[in-house]
Amino acid sequence: MSALLEPSNLILIGVILLLLVCSAFFSSSETSLTAASRVRMHSAEKEGDRRATLVTRLLNMRERLLGGILLGNNLVNILASVLTTALFTRLFGDGGLALAAATVAMTVLILIFAEVLPKTYAISQPDKLALIVARPITLIIKIFAPIVSIVQVIVNFVLRIFGVDTDASAWTAADEIKGAVDLHLQEGGVAKRARDQIYGVLEIGELSIEDVMIHRRNISMVDINLSPELIIKEVLASGHSRIPLYNDDPDDVIGILHAKDLLKSLARLDGDLNSLNMKKISREAWFVPETTSVVKQLRAFQSKREHFALVVDEYGALMGVITLEDILEEIVGDIQDEYDEEIKGVERKKDGSVTVRGDVAIRDLNRAMDWKLPDDEAVTIAGLVIHESQTIPTMGQAFAYHGYRFEVMERQRNQIQTLRVSKTYEPDQRGSNSN
Repeated sequence: MSALLEPSNLILIGVILLLLVCSAFFSSSETSLTAASRVRMHSAEKEGDRRATLVTRLLNMRERLLGGILLGNNLVNILASVLTTALFTRLFGDGGLALAAATVAMTVLILIFAEVLPKTYAISQPDKLALIVARPITLIIKIFAPIVSIVQVIVNFVLRIFGVDTDASAWTAADEIKGAVDLHLQEGGVAKRARDQIYGVLEIGELSIEDVMIHRRNISMVDINLSPELIIKEVLASGHSRIPLYNDDPDDVIGILHAKDLLKSLARLDGDLNSLNMKKISREAWFVPETTSVVKQLRAFQSKREHFALVVDEYGALMGVITLEDILEEIVGDIQDEYDEEIKGVERKKDGSVTVRGDVAIRDLNRAMDWKLPDDEAVTIAGLVIHESQTIPTMGQAFAYHGYRFEVMERQRNQIQTLRVSKTYEPDQRGSNSN
């Protein structure tokens, strides 16, 4: 005991404790800075907090940050271990006992007081602690900069030998936002509808109007050569306010009949149907190519103050229609009005499977069921099955793709009308058929 209280030993103990405090500082700094929220730091930076600016700079140079912190942490830990060994040698003499005692003591002290305790505290409030340690860590990184640079060169060289590209990043800002939203959805902090709307905003830039348009076979169109009475009946039966008018051939669209214009004309003519000139009261048709991006089309709708456009392919053939409502629904979900049908084309079954109309969009099915079916090569669920099977399936035929089972329930001519879809563990059958 008297040897322990000698001034030189007390000084040595004080230095060891100081080194442990420094180790705790480096450990807590590493945890707080790597766990700090970039969003909160950006907000604090906009409010004038200069410490937040330092944190943002540190987060933008993660390699140098981690290199400087780990270098400092290892230096103080190794020095503390050496001094502890020297202290125990003085107390117990040279030999294995002193070395074993020093190893056990430093392992316990570093584990509890320099690693677990500071990191536990740091992870509980990373943003607050990151602001506190930003200035001293910035100074330490500047001091260690030459050594850290050499270490980084060696590390990058070794990683490249094994084919690791340290500059490549597969994650985008959108991916990070999606990941955060999904996490909060699982924790109950975000509703599924809100998640879907956020996804819609993030993904709308990736879509073309071909992905969201109404296909031509689902369009209500009217032949202008019909009598005014029949045209009015078809307009009323359609439930739509805008109806394309064609001349004999549905590909020969000559105008758009708006229900309001029709009512105004009827009012002016006192209901005289024979005096109606449908071509005169129709509006000019607006044609857009199917490859137009959804964002570009949305801006075009805003600038032209229009809500309706006809979609054509590269040969000028009519492919479908795109409306402002179709684009908005990609963000906010289905917009139902009093004339919309309640049937969405997706019916859940008690066994967990889903009966789906063939023309239901893959994106809509994924959103409704929280599935992850690919929509890169096909727009509709029927299109996905045809693309993957490379054939037009017969009724009763079943396939397993992407972790889902698809069974053809109904087929009319060459069109798949209804499918039953369910999750499965069956082997993927892409490129082959199964009965």
